[in-house]
Amino acid sequence: MPLDAITFDLDDTLWHNGPVMAHAEPTHYQWLAEQVDALPDAIVRPLTESFPLAEYQRIRASLMARFPLSRGDHSWIRERAMVELLLEHGLSDATAREWARAGFEQFMALRHDVSLYPEVVPMFDAWARRYRLGIITNGNVDVRRLALDHHFDVIILAGEMHAPKPDSRPFLTAVASLGTQPYRALHVGDNWEEDVLAAQRLGMHAVWIDAKNEGERELPPRVYRVTHVRELPGIVAKLDQASL
Repeated sequence: MPLDAITFDLDDTLWHNGPVMAHAEPTHYQWLAEQVDALPDAIVRPLTESFPLAEYQRIRASLMARFPLSRGDHSWIRERAMVELLLEHGLSDATAREWARAGFEQFMALRHDVSLYPEVVPMFDAWARRYRLGIITNGNVDVRRLALDHHFDVIILAGEMHAPKPDSRPFLTAVASLGTQPYRALHVGDNWEEDVLAAQRLGMHAVWIDAKNEGERELPPRVYRVTHVRELPGIVAKLDQASL
């Protein structure tokens, strides 16, 4: 049977995410510190002296341990971490929440400053005419802010549904929402465990975007390896041809 649906991961599948996060993480936190330190009733000690970036990251990790069901909801974890450190820094509850929200919005603006691989938009333009397309991500990117949402019939933010990949639920939800069966669907992602094996175990085809060039390995049935998304059309054409 031919493919009739394709789902995609986002980070490090449709763009190179390392530089995005390397910039967003310290930049938004420095912005938050500058705003808090400039408040009229600011604490004498600068925020980054009391809570350097590493401490902010530690608080996020502790929240994941304390709230395991929300460990994949990166938006909630990040904003809650800012609330907790600002409260400990001495801000009132209302002020801490106000600036945590502002800090999170600053992070999200930086988070969406991505450079799509040049092949992505033409690929979606062509495939949207033939396949039902979906997103399954553990991240918190809002594809509406990237002007990509018109390509997709379903968008699954797995962390926000408390079932981050490799949990089967986001895949099954996507397949059902796309009106197909796993064996007629293909998932594309860069993570071997969270994307490739999770989809393959359900009977889906899977393409591993080996962006880090980890090298050849024995591939399970229905799994294909490429090093860049530009190679994907060849795999899709091969799958469709094999089904004829």
